Amino acid sequence: MKTWITVASIIFMVIILGFTLFTSLANTNLTKVNTKPSPASLPFYDITVPYLRSRGYKSNLAQLHLQSEFPSYFSFLTSYNSDGLKINGLLTKPAGETPKEGWPAIVFVHGYIPPNQYQTLERYPDYIDYLARNGLVVFKIDLRGHGNSEGQPGGGYYSSDYVIDTLNAYSALESSNFVNPKKIGLWGHSMAGNVVMRAFAAKPDIPAVVIWSGAGYTYTDLSQYGISDSSYRPQPSDTERQRKRQQLSQIYGDPKDGNPFWNLVAPTNYLNDLKGAVQLNHAVDDEIVNIEYSRNLNKLLDSTKVPHELFEYPSGGHNIKGDYFNQALQNTVNFYNKYLK
Repeated sequence: MKTWITVASIIFMVIILGFTLFTSLANTNLTKVNTKPSPASLPFYDITVPYLRSRGYKSNLAQLHLQSEFPSYFSFLTSYNSDGLKINGLLTKPAGETPKEGWPAIVFVHGYIPPNQYQTLERYPDYIDYLARNGLVVFKIDLRGHGNSEGQPGGGYYSSDYVIDTLNAYSALESSNFVNPKKIGLWGHSMAGNVVMRAFAAKPDIPAVVIWSGAGYTYTDLSQYGISDSSYRPQPSDTERQRKRQQLSQIYGDPKDGNPFWNLVAPTNYLNDLKGAVQLNHAVDDEIVNIEYSRNLNKLLDSTKVPHELFEYPSGGHNIKGDYFNQALQNTVNFYNKYLK
């Protein structure tokens, strides 16, 4: 009888310890979670930050084809390889002699645009012009499946595809003969706020990251605030992307439900590892992405040693257009001048 009681007690303790460990992982402070599970044991491991950190990124720029000439810079159409896919992009290069160490540069990642409507030379020309005129190489990449870039559009939040495209573009700039490999930053808008923050978590030594009107950092914030984008066109239910998204949901549920898996995906769980700086820009009247996304990320950064700043603009909407557009761009340039030059 005593033996039976002892065995039962041990089993009970194991169950309690297991539950405690699970609960602890699910509720750990978001800025400190950094577990490294085995890839073989975890479905969808490829969307986690540990996976993105474990793999390599190696690419080169293809031939530059002159597109436009301006007094202070030139623009070129080019491409690079991202895991076997040809990804197109528009690259600007300052006029004048290349500095001995190379020019500072940024990988410019676009927000959500219906992939079949996306075109390389449309959208963001004013943003790129302003940055290019201030002595930066700007590489605006066409994410996979957009325009004439190869591959299928994987989506911004529940796939690693766009993060991989971003980090391969980063590698392509690093290997060029006119960019300073130690002075490359990221710029992301809207959906790309999530993309560049996950890229930053995967490569913590990126010196400077700027986000405009970004969304989706803790992943629970996606459920809390949502995104009101009337231009969004969901993929057909029979596509590979939608099939994987459904499987992901079936296995791990919604991030708000607390499955510890999402701690491995959300970039906010790796903030203490970051060595670079972050600037956030958001209009209070953004009708698509709630400004609370940026405010919440800023609060999380407040508890770290990461240099960061949040600029809020009274108006301007999702693209911060109008009265505050130039101010937001100048804030961006000032930030890059501080951390990339």
